[in-house]
Amino acid sequence: MVNNLQQGFFGIGIQNGKTPENLGVLWRSAQNMGASFIFTIGNRYAKQACDTHKATGAMPYFHYNTFEEFYSNLPKGAQLVGVELDEKAEPLETFKHPRRCVYLLGAEDHGLSKTAIDKSHFLVKFKTILSLNVSVAGSIVMYDRQLKSC
Repeated sequence: MVNNLQQGFFGIGIQNGKTPENLGVLWRSAQNMGASFIFTIGNRYAKQACDTHKATGAMPYFHYNTFEEFYSNLPKGAQLVGVELDEKAEPLETFKHPRRCVYLLGAEDHGLSKTAIDKSHFLVKFKTILSLNVSVAGSIVMYDRQLKSC
């Protein structure tokens, strides 16, 4: 008998995404890496040619107008993992991914809001000098999760 609570899940999304093309690429990666759902906060997803796998039709997509609306609707038992270049963030290389979590990325030009950083259960970062494209950063986080879950 399979215990679904032991298997875990994850969702991934962007707060105030800058370009719709980045969202389409992130959603495609999310579908390939086993995400349970995708979401946006602030700017809404628009169908993109780069989403060739039609990820938004293959997994649940949620949109929240504000961070507070998003935060009040986190799945029960899920921990919020903010992906941010911040001095308090843990290096991804040593980060232990929660079984049940939601990854939140910020726009390339502004990052996560202060409220999102403060409310995150964990913050993770990469060993890079400058910030990464949001779809690249999200794909790296999901790939790291997949590698470490084996």
